[in-house]
Amino acid sequence: MEHGKTKDTRQIQDPVCGMVIKDIDKAPASHYEGKKYYFCSDLCRIQFDQQPENYIKKDQEPGHSHHH
Repeated sequence: MEHGKTKDTRQIQDPVCGMVIKDIDKAPASHYEGKKYYFCSDLCRIQFDQQPENYIKKDQEPGHSHHH
């Protein structure tokens, strides 16, 4: 059993393709509106950087109601 640095085991999803990021320490990342986003590849990061508003879930914004 290793001691020392603990690995981050949160389930982080690539906002572009939806893939689960297994190792965020090595994953490409980008900042948008004060939040850090992780990606499975540089290609997904580049797509996000070009139009981040297309990939951010609007239902996470305050005051937005979701109807079914």
